[in-house]
Amino acid sequence: MSETSMNEVPVVTEDDLFGPDNLPYGVFSTAGEPARRRIGVRYGNRVLDLGGAAAAVGSPHTALLSAPVLNPLMAAGRPVWTEVRARLRSWLTDPDTVSLLAGRGLLLPLDDPDRPLTLHLPFEVADYVDFYSSEHHAVTVGRIFRPDAEPLTPNWKHLPIGYHGRSGTVVVSGTPVVRPHGQHQAPDAAAPGFGPSRRLDIEAEVGFVVGTPSPLGEPVPMSAAADHIFGVCLLNDWSARDLQAWEYRPLGPFLGKSFATSVSAWVTPLEALDAARTAPPPRSHPLLPYLDDGDGPHWGLDLRLEVRLNGQLLSGPPFAAMYWTAAQQLAHLTVNGASLRTGDLFASGTVSGPEPDQRGCLLEMTWGGRDPVRLPDGTGRVYLEDGDEVTLTAWAPAPGGGGRRIGLGEVTGRVEPARTPRTS
Repeated sequence: MSETSMNEVPVVTEDDLFGPDNLPYGVFSTAGEPARRRIGVRYGNRVLDLGGAAAAVGSPHTALLSAPVLNPLMAAGRPVWTEVRARLRSWLTDPDTVSLLAGRGLLLPLDDPDRPLTLHLPFEVADYVDFYSSEHHAVTVGRIFRPDAEPLTPNWKHLPIGYHGRSGTVVVSGTPVVRPHGQHQAPDAAAPGFGPSRRLDIEAEVGFVVGTPSPLGEPVPMSAAADHIFGVCLLNDWSARDLQAWEYRPLGPFLGKSFATSVSAWVTPLEALDAARTAPPPRSHPLLPYLDDGDGPHWGLDLRLEVRLNGQLLSGPPFAAMYWTAAQQLAHLTVNGASLRTGDLFASGTVSGPEPDQRGCLLEMTWGGRDPVRLPDGTGRVYLEDGDEVTLTAWAPAPGGGGRRIGLGEVTGRVEPARTPRTS
């Protein structure tokens, strides 16, 4: 792309999935300055250099927006998030300001082979928690593994079940996922063996990114969730089902989950999803006061996910069907006094709906391996093979209705073969 076309004013309409109603944040670098990381905002097929734009228009938040990671902005709190977003939207919807930004080369093409951008993990992850909040997913998994018993455990309708994951292996979309090694026991074996996972799976999830921290010992009520949640991203919680099956009793997931968790390069501000707010499913059991959301506001989100394997659409999980909401998850996460830190990430758990084409993992799609997924080339999959590429995308209703949508940044990961572990 020529220097002239780089400085052209982009044409982005309100119908664009990444138009002025969206404006997700990310972090990027350029081939010319690979070590210099900058906060960017996706606008159509361009990335706005946010620190450069703030300096160009004399923003009072220039120093904050010139950081190499989102954490300082996230820590600044909701009043600052709201002001920055309002100013950003005004810049990109004012023709004179857009011309100024484009003329200074601050609206960079996202996919220019001559001037490639590299997208990085947009925030430094503090702690990572993964929940288990889809009733449809939990019921299906219960029926697969416990066909003669109640599919839900007795506590499931009373609290959002979760586990504490490994923040150091949260990776940005596009990062290869190496098939993990571990212990697993074959059904007919007397003892476990060791080797690469044979049952590598995905979990289509939504992640919530914490901005404002909280003091140790002070729970965060549901009414304060919006003051702490900075934004939303898609998330793939890769799972080695054979490792998980052998190790999870009695303490839950460990090595079967901790090898990789992929997140989008773009974090959609929570305010961008106001039009997606919806009531969660009806509650079948009375909730304790700290989880009782009967009086609102609604924290369900109408997000429509899509799961693709090697380009083929496998399913469309509906996030609106999730039983436990982000506000309830945050309230439960902190009710014991656990503190929040800027950069905390908590995930929804596998998103699944009531229909077979709405399941969010291969464990469900194949009914535990009984019914392989068929691909266009005639091959089937029970679990992932080396070289397989999984992509998660999603959209939500845009403000103003009329069928318009905003998009969530995709999450892609390709499976690489296991690497022989060192034994000494």
